[in-house]
Amino acid sequence: MTEETDAPDLAALQRRLASFAAARNWQPFHTPKNLAAALSVEAAELLEIFQWLTPEQAAEVMADDGTAHRVRDEVADVLAYLLQFCEVLGIDVLATLAAKIDRNELRFPRADPSSG
Repeated sequence: MTEETDAPDLAALQRRLASFAAARNWQPFHTPKNLAAALSVEAAELLEIFQWLTPEQAAEVMADDGTAHRVRDEVADVLAYLLQFCEVLGIDVLATLAAKIDRNELRFPRADPSSG
């Protein structure tokens, strides 16, 4: 997928994840609590990659093919569990994110460029 238009949309990915889980009879295990726990575990696995790196090493993590592959896999796992969690609870993830950004823009005003 080289162009943005080739990328699958979020709803299509959620349908694929739901179909994947259904084909394996995993729905009984996909409770909000279990999915939140799985999301937390996968986020911790992403953090583990960076655990003992210096800031400079962390900034270069994608330069190594093996490490970059691990990072991408963990990002995919985190996103997959987040999308499944949102699906189970009926949360529109994009609308929820947009609303949170709106609230944060009000809560945290722009920095004064002259103060830097």
